Amino acid sequence: MIKKIYAILIMALILFAFFSAYSYTQALSIDNIIGGANELVNEGKPNANNVINFDVLGETSNLVYNLLLILGVCVAVIVATVLGIQFITGSVEQKVKVKETLIPFVIGCAVLFGAFGIWRLVIILLR
Repeated sequence: MIKKIYAILIMALILFAFFSAYSYTQALSIDNIIGGANELVNEGKPNANNVINFDVLGETSNLVYNLLLILGVCVAVIVATVLGIQFITGSVEQKVKVKETLIPFVIGCAVLFGAFGIWRLVIILLR
């Protein structure tokens, strides 16, 4: 019984390999490669269809900005909470370690929110 199952699995594997190799060679035929290259070249040619829509670009930028800002604030709040709990419940040595960790945390927050401020300023000035 087990030999039959192995034989069926081996046959299925062989068929899968055959059809995979066949579709791979079909995908790599010269006509497909040249046709794909021609499509790529034609998409790069200047025409009226390649105009940048600044409204969509602005909406996408706002969405990405808001998502990353929320993520950054959440991470900063979680790290600050963990540092605060460690400072309150820790011994003297742990409090010193938390104070040493607090300086990079504050610098990181300044960089994070400064970057988001610059991003927002650039977006507002470009409108």
